[in-house]
Amino acid sequence: MTTTTDRRTALKAKHRAAILQAARDLIDDRGGRGFSVDDLAARADIARRTVFNHFASLDEVLLAVCEEELSVIIDRFLADMARTPVGDGSRASMFEELESAARGADLAPAISGMYRIIGEPGKEDPKAAVLTQTAFSRVTDRLRDEVARRHPGADPLDTALLVDSLMSGIVVIADHWLTHDGPDLTPDALRAWDDLLGRLVHSVRSGYMPSH
Repeated sequence: MTTTTDRRTALKAKHRAAILQAARDLIDDRGGRGFSVDDLAARADIARRTVFNHFASLDEVLLAVCEEELSVIIDRFLADMARTPVGDGSRASMFEELESAARGADLAPAISGMYRIIGEPGKEDPKAAVLTQTAFSRVTDRLRDEVARRHPGADPLDTALLVDSLMSGIVVIADHWLTHDGPDLTPDALRAWDDLLGRLVHSVRSGYMPSH
């Protein structure tokens, strides 16, 4: 029984990985999300119904690909935080940890990768906006949980407000950066991203650092 279960689990994992890889390949080939479930199934060499055994819709597939792009960066973000000494649990110390991790994380390539998946910013595309917000919301939940784990005595509302302020700001500057500078990762574009991140940190900092 255990062997059968293990094989079934392995097959499910194989199919899920094939679907996501097929989605990434189609995004690269077509420059965005212009493909159907049938295209996806054909590229993954699986039945159409198998796609729906793993994902409720094509949008869920795209979200999963977006999350993978962001998760690589969030993993680095969390690893940077893990290497940072835990502060005193104050709002200021939590912000300093997040700021250090945000500056160390390689966010620009992930934002550029999402651009390829979701589409060009600045256009009237409600689906793109929903996909962006949902993907960032899911990784924000991960980050909020990590900050709460590191600071169990902190006010949960302070933790949520801090993380959400930073991540919401990243969505805003990402849209600006993609519209004016990205998505090509040229030295000038990367400098522009660093400048935008610095402006965001300065803006959010005023609410989380003690006044003098």
